[in-house]
Amino acid sequence: MFLVDMHFTDMTKITPVLTEQHKQYLHQEYQTNQLMFGGRKVPRTGGILISMHASEAELVSMLAADPFIKSGAVHYEITEFVPVMAAAAYADLVI
Repeated sequence: MFLVDMHFTDMTKITPVLTEQHKQYLHQEYQTNQLMFGGRKVPRTGGILISMHASEAELVSMLAADPFIKSGAVHYEITEFVPVMAAAAYADLVI
């Protein structure tokens, strides 16, 4: 499992049009069930994604096509982690 920590690098590029393109792109990716959760940070300095991609390379490939990344408005850090504890509703995600 991976946590993607996105950071806005150029707020002038974060337009409503680009934001909508980003959301539409991620919506398609959620259909693959490889992305689990995502949302904006508060305050709005970027966003967080939780991914179940099989490898970091697959995740990086998916991120490379994200309109936010392609525009240069965002950079990201990826942290791989292994869930070992969870609430009952998410127990099936624990290894």
